[in-house]
Amino acid sequence: MSSFDYAASAGLFAAKGRTKLRYRRFPHAAEAIRYAIEKLPRKLFSASSLEVNDERYNAAQIRALYECERYPLTRKDPSL
Repeated sequence: MSSFDYAASAGLFAAKGRTKLRYRRFPHAAEAIRYAIEKLPRKLFSASSLEVNDERYNAAQIRALYECERYPLTRKDPSL
């Protein structure tokens, strides 16, 4: 993930129950990552995926991208 493009546009998918899927588009992947980590309830986050440049990232990978030193935005709480 060292070549991950935080400035690329991104789609965030969050499963809500068995039949509902939330989708939200973000102009920058960094914003989608921040939203997933800081705004989504844990239950929704654990079933989330991020799509950037035709690549998909699961919840664990989203967290790793958020915790990466290359993450360009200010984190709400580093202990999240």
